[in-house]
Amino acid sequence: MALIKDNRGSLLASNLSQYLAGAANTAGTPVDTNELVRIVNQFLGTGEQISSDMTTVSNGIYKKFGTIDKVTNRTQIVTSGIWSGDTGSLYSFYTASAQLADTTGKYYLNVYNAPTTSTSAEVQFSIAYGDYNGYGSPTLGQDQSSLLSSTAIYYQMANVLLDPGVNVFQDYLGNNLNNFYAININRARYKERLDPGNISLTLSGSNGGGTKIVTLIDDSGGTGETVTTAGRVYNLVSGSLNIGTSLSASINSATASNGQGWGLFYPDMGIILLNPNALSASIGVELAPASSSQSGVYHNLTGSVKLLNALNKGGNTPNSDDGFTARRTENVSTSHYFVRANNREFNFSNNPSFVTGSVGKFTQTLFEKDPHVYITSVGLYNDANELLAVAKTSKPIEKSFDKEIAIKVKLDF
Repeated sequence: MALIKDNRGSLLASNLSQYLAGAANTAGTPVDTNELVRIVNQFLGTGEQISSDMTTVSNGIYKKFGTIDKVTNRTQIVTSGIWSGDTGSLYSFYTASAQLADTTGKYYLNVYNAPTTSTSAEVQFSIAYGDYNGYGSPTLGQDQSSLLSSTAIYYQMANVLLDPGVNVFQDYLGNNLNNFYAININRARYKERLDPGNISLTLSGSNGGGTKIVTLIDDSGGTGETVTTAGRVYNLVSGSLNIGTSLSASINSATASNGQGWGLFYPDMGIILLNPNALSASIGVELAPASSSQSGVYHNLTGSVKLLNALNKGGNTPNSDDGFTARRTENVSTSHYFVRANNREFNFSNNPSFVTGSVGKFTQTLFEKDPHVYITSVGLYNDANELLAVAKTSKPIEKSFDKEIAIKVKLDF
């Protein structure tokens, strides 16, 4: 039941009193219920309004929706896994050998959920290496045909993610992040935005003579968040999500063993920046950043591949089954249409088999007095009788003069 608050209730009462008083002062003037409904609807929101045509019966194949038959402009928050098949975790990662040999491989590597020879292989995300100083790709002095890819990637990310006037990323403690491995989730995967608090990366490498396993999550469970022109930004920390339990995410360490932050997470842009120095200190030296520029050497073809190997090992380690876990969140607009078939409506069929002969006699005499038909679909039309959408019922619904049916059609967009 709708509630009319503040002074709107007194205004409604005043308007109704004025109308009823006017009708009473004019002899023989009936009270128009349609006018009463109009007055009341002025004070009700969409989806709450009442209708005066409740007894209207349609004799054709179309029936116009009344005010109370539509509930529109509703928004639902939907979350789901971002990988192929709406799965939340990815354990194995593959690249295309053709891209490793191609020019684009010097900039980024597409990562697939299956070998590229498989028909089920789809791009899930890409890995790229960026360096503020241009290390990791040849200088023009070393190679006139150099693409300066590491510099291009760094400044591309800076233009997209940093506020105007800011050129350098900073880690958890405010130290300059002069290089990074960028994980860019495929746009079709994360749709509107990634879901903070539901992302983790498990990496494994050899450091100090033993196997090191680190799971990185975001710190969105904290008390505050930073918002930039690229949307929200969180720090990556070492911890666990504790999915499937009543416990909140656990943070083990906000920094790596060298005291630097692990990286940054931009959920609204679908981008993760990993600090190579932090990864090198705590997971494996093979993940270290480029320290110089060399002719013919592109760090994206070496370091990014090694990062991918660390992800593969992390997703297949006996003590860890998280792999790369992520979920997306999107606002879905919904509209609900209530299709009502009263007892006297839609009891006959336009199917040619319903009648026979040149005069259109019923095929069965029972159809004349006690017809029984079955509803299998509902068509939604505009005012020009153009079909816009079709809804199918899960099974045929029997309709007759002694049955009324209400079907709710939900449209998501």
